[in-house]
Amino acid sequence: MALIALAADKGAPGVTTVATALAAVWPRQAMLAECDPAGGDLAYRLPGEHGGALNPAHGLLSLGAAARKGLGPQQVLEHCQRLIGGLDVLLGITGAEQAAGLTWLWDPLADALRALPDTDVVLDCGRIGSYPALNGLLAASDMVVLIVRPHLDQVAHLRDRVASLGAALAERTRTPPPVGVVVVAEPKEYGRAIGEVRRVLSGAGLPDLVLGGLAHDPKGAELLRGEWGGRLDRTLLIRSARELATTLTGHLARTGYGTIA
Repeated sequence: MALIALAADKGAPGVTTVATALAAVWPRQAMLAECDPAGGDLAYRLPGEHGGALNPAHGLLSLGAAARKGLGPQQVLEHCQRLIGGLDVLLGITGAEQAAGLTWLWDPLADALRALPDTDVVLDCGRIGSYPALNGLLAASDMVVLIVRPHLDQVAHLRDRVASLGAALAERTRTPPPVGVVVVAEPKEYGRAIGEVRRVLSGAGLPDLVLGGLAHDPKGAELLRGEWGGRLDRTLLIRSARELATTLTGHLARTGYGTIA
């Protein structure tokens, strides 16, 4: 099945919020995997299936300990937890110091995630660039989506990151996954923001990588930390996430990556 890796370069564009929203509205069965080598915080953001707190020790860290005897899709499922709303999540590490002991895990993890039956996986990879071990997971993905806010410094860093990321992925595989860009912007500024990002990237000689936008919706992000449904379903965040999910699945189908119907 398809692996969709979401990441950013610098700044705070909200990769975790984007990944959570996308996984929640994905048009196929989906799982959210927190793969940020700097440490994640989903365990403290989202409630478990019955409204209680998630166990931060049960996830990627516990999977890494168990996987030394072999790693397959069943092992991944055993270390997932379920959120209110039914989404399965593989919680990440809680601090960057834990990443040092997991450098070997990313390549076999990609194989195990891809082998999950009838499940696409949205990967929250956080900020990339300082942890080369993660490149194996990125290279095994069907698409790498870089998240950016329409701020000059972030877009400038993004421009440089696209080039370096392409070279890094090409070192890991003969057929690197396509790289796309999603702009997180105020809904009223979508057109201008997307156009500005396109202008900067094209000025650097890069192709049109911008796949679309996602609403910057702080209230929607707060609601995402509670039960999914009702008012949350009508937020700009979720409405724009549904549009983006449709765009991404269509792009995957057109480019022949993944097995999305």
